[in-house]
Amino acid sequence: MNIPLARIEQHVKERLDAIEDPLTGKGLFTSGRISGLKAQEGGKVSFTIEAPAVAAQDYVALRDRAEAEARAVRGVTSVIAVLTAHEAKPAKAGGIARVKHVIAVASAKGGVGKSTVAVNLACALAGLGQRAGLLDLDVYGPSAPTLLGVAGKKPRMNPDKTLAPLEAHGLKTMSIGYLVDPASAMIWRGAMATSAVRQMIDDVAWGELDVLLLDLPPGTGDVQLTLVQRVPLAGAVIVSTPQELALADVRRGLAMFEKTHAPVLGVIENMAYFEAADGARTYIFGQGGARRVAEESGAPFLGEIPLDVGLREASDAGAPLVAAAPDHPVSQRFRHIAQAALTNVARLSKPAPAIHIS
Repeated sequence: MNIPLARIEQHVKERLDAIEDPLTGKGLFTSGRISGLKAQEGGKVSFTIEAPAVAAQDYVALRDRAEAEARAVRGVTSVIAVLTAHEAKPAKAGGIARVKHVIAVASAKGGVGKSTVAVNLACALAGLGQRAGLLDLDVYGPSAPTLLGVAGKKPRMNPDKTLAPLEAHGLKTMSIGYLVDPASAMIWRGAMATSAVRQMIDDVAWGELDVLLLDLPPGTGDVQLTLVQRVPLAGAVIVSTPQELALADVRRGLAMFEKTHAPVLGVIENMAYFEAADGARTYIFGQGGARRVAEESGAPFLGEIPLDVGLREASDAGAPLVAAAPDHPVSQRFRHIAQAALTNVARLSKPAPAIHIS
C-alpha cells in the first residue's frame, strides 16, 4: 500500500521534533534547525540541519540520530540528512529588534484576498496612531508593490548593507517584489525562498515600529514554518473566505500556529457577501463558514469584509481603500478589525496574575 507523501513528511517531522536541540532544549523543528524537508516518490526523504558554527561539532552525532529516526518512519526507503553550519553575522542596525509587535497575516489557501486584507489592515493600524510597517513575504506572488502603488520603485541600500524600507501611505514597507522580477521569484525552490525570507527579516532597517505585519505566502510549508519558528510573533491573523473548500485549509493553518506556540489573534472572513444598492445581501461563497471554524477552534473571530467594488478599484489603483477613503464603510470595518487585533495582542501578552498561597 502506497503511503501519501504528505503523511510521510508529517511523521518524519514528528520524529525529528522529538529530538532535543542541544542549545535550545526544544525539538529540532520547534527550534528552527530543520529546513527543506521533502518526501519524494519511492519513499526518498531529504532535509537539512542548520547548526550554529560555534557548536557544529555537537550536531554531528545528532545528524546521525535524525537520519536514523527518519529512516524508521514507515514508507521511507532512503534518507539524505545534510548538516550545515553558518557563522553568525555581525550585528546590523536592521532587523526587527526595535519592533514592538510582529503580526503574521496568513492563509493556508491562496485566492482568499489575504494580501489585500494585509495592506488595508496595516493602513488601518497606522490610522489608529500606530507606527506600522508591512513586510510582503509572499515570495511566490508578491502583490504589495501593486496594492501600494509603488511598483517599479527600488529601496536604497544603507552604508551598513541594510535595506531602507519604502514609505507608502503612512507605512514602512518592503517586498521581494521591490528587489526581483516577480516572475523569477515564482520559480524559486524551497531553499531559495527560505533564504530570501530570512534576508527580508534580518537585513531591513525597520527602526522603531509599534507593529509590523508579515504578509505570509499561502500554505503551511517551509517558508511559513521558518517564519513562525524564527520570528517572535505577537500573534497571527488568519484570512479565509466562507467557502467550504477554504475552511479545511483554515483548520490546517490554525493547527500550524498551535504546534509552533504562536497565538492566534483571530480569523477574518473575507468576501463574506455582496451587498446590493438596496441593502440586499448575496452570500456568494456561503455564509458564516470562517466564523464557524473560529468558534469551533476557540479562536477569536475578528469580523467580516464584504465583496466591494470600491475595495477592488482601490486595490487595482494602488491606493488602499483605508488610506484613500477612510470614511468608506469597508474602511471602517478594517479599523474595527485592527482595533480588535490590537486588543487581543495586549490581552495575550499580558502576564498572568501572581498566585499567592497562604
